[in-house]
Amino acid sequence: MYRIDLHTHSNMSDGTLSPEELIGAACNAGLAAVALTDHDTAAGLARAAAAADALSPSHPFEFIPGIELSVSYMSRELHLVGLHLDLHSPSFQSALSALQDNRDARNLRMIGIMQDAGIDISMEQLRREQGSGILTRANFARYLMEHGYIQTIQEGFDRYLDVGKPFYVPREYMDPETAITLIHSVSGIAILAHPLLYHFSVPELEQAAGGLKAMGLDGLEAYYSMNSGYDTVHMKKLAQAHGLILSGGSDFHGSNKPHIRLGFGRGNLCIPEDVLQKQKAYLAARHTARIDSCTDTIE
Repeated sequence: MYRIDLHTHSNMSDGTLSPEELIGAACNAGLAAVALTDHDTAAGLARAAAAADALSPSHPFEFIPGIELSVSYMSRELHLVGLHLDLHSPSFQSALSALQDNRDARNLRMIGIMQDAGIDISMEQLRREQGSGILTRANFARYLMEHGYIQTIQEGFDRYLDVGKPFYVPREYMDPETAITLIHSVSGIAILAHPLLYHFSVPELEQAAGGLKAMGLDGLEAYYSMNSGYDTVHMKKLAQAHGLILSGGSDFHGSNKPHIRLGFGRGNLCIPEDVLQKQKAYLAARHTARIDSCTDTIE
């Protein structure tokens, strides 16, 4: 059985590998397929696709274009992973530009608060050291660590960057229905990422899955690095109960999450290749249903 990984990040957002390095690492890890799902940006997808195309024909490997969008739902920040995207829609790029503008405004506010607290930081310094991609709180934490203000990236979140901490600035979030519609507009499937990280109660998680399904959610990330014990089985049952397809990923960020290995998570993650095949079958059935619907309308 071949492994796949459908949730990863490059240095176009808050990962540390370039898109090309990510593809190389996926191949070296023996994966059959990988999706790049950077936060709010598609900037690395063409580069990753080109790197995958350049691989030897003797090394079968598939690249899946993706993205991760943050939304607000049930008083929480949730993440939706979009997979199998067709990136040529002008409306898609326009929506992503608006999301990046929102992030940039938030980051400038965070920088101002940090400067007032005596931190030597500016947008120019952050860009120079953390790259030109989407800047997230992980980039701020790495900057603080590399400049000696903290010892680890996790300490940065625990002391400064998590909700309620001194440097935290809330974001303006997209609503989930808009995000799902955006993903569908470029032929993708919308997946609720790492459902157990939102600390819903069991009834709340059932409510969230049902509510998001009604908005068009396609699937659930049942396989995830932080799952333990019964978690994956529980997520599979939740997906089945709400008619959702399965997905899975490590949430690899390179050295920003050094305990997470690409394709293997914390060591015991195994996402079977048939998860990807079932996603493709789902997409094909959706495409056929749309054609049939259009034909019925014309007739």
